[in-house]
Amino acid sequence: MVDGGLAELLTGVDVALAQHVLPAPAGRVGTRSGAVLSAADSMRVTMYGRGAHGSMPQAAVDPVVLAAMIVVRLQTIVSRETAPGESAVLTVGSINAGSKANVIPDSAVLQLNMRTYDEGTREAMLRAIRRIVIAECQASDSPREPEFELYERFPLTDNDGEVTDRVALAFQEHFGDRYREMPQQTASEDFSDIPNALGVPYTYWGIGGIDPSIYGTAVEQGRVAQDIPVNHSPTFAPVVQPTLDTGVEALVVAALAWLAKA
Repeated sequence: MVDGGLAELLTGVDVALAQHVLPAPAGRVGTRSGAVLSAADSMRVTMYGRGAHGSMPQAAVDPVVLAAMIVVRLQTIVSRETAPGESAVLTVGSINAGSKANVIPDSAVLQLNMRTYDEGTREAMLRAIRRIVIAECQASDSPREPEFELYERFPLTDNDGEVTDRVALAFQEHFGDRYREMPQQTASEDFSDIPNALGVPYTYWGIGGIDPSIYGTAVEQGRVAQDIPVNHSPTFAPVVQPTLDTGVEALVVAALAWLAKA
């Protein structure tokens, strides 16, 4: 939409508003000022080895073992190189190498995903990934340099303070104790591309979609992370009500709060 000229089509825009369903109790609404959703980067890393028959590993440079060593070492970037107070996530979501049990392949591909709230942290993590991969390839005597491809990025969602305060006050008045401050999320969004392109402030909030009784049981048992399905998991299925009504009310309340300014 932005690339298609949205900024030229829309004039006189004051504010941008957005919401998303989250794994919280249905009927609940939450927002927060400042960084609310992380930036995200996806990277494809290709490591090269030397293929051989599975019975003759001495003739190979095994990229499967190389990839395994890299995956383990990458875990230290957040745990040992990122300051404890700085939120960051590094996930290896895909490993692809070989096609047969008795054949050592000649390459392996990792797909990584990073979540950060600070550009300095992001750059440091990208440098660390390259350093670790290159060093492990050298340690394994890889015949070729590894290849790195950054192929997808989502910006930081950074809620404007004034707009968020106005909307939060309206939510408190309308929803009462169903309104809570939204915790910072390591999920990511491209919504902010639109207000950033339009040069307008924005706020983004979440609504719950989990059956409150199921959520409450998980809280009592201390198993929220284990028992509550998160967005994009195969079992994530928001209950229709009160999720649907809450979402409609939140959009209307937020819009009226801003329109009432006039």
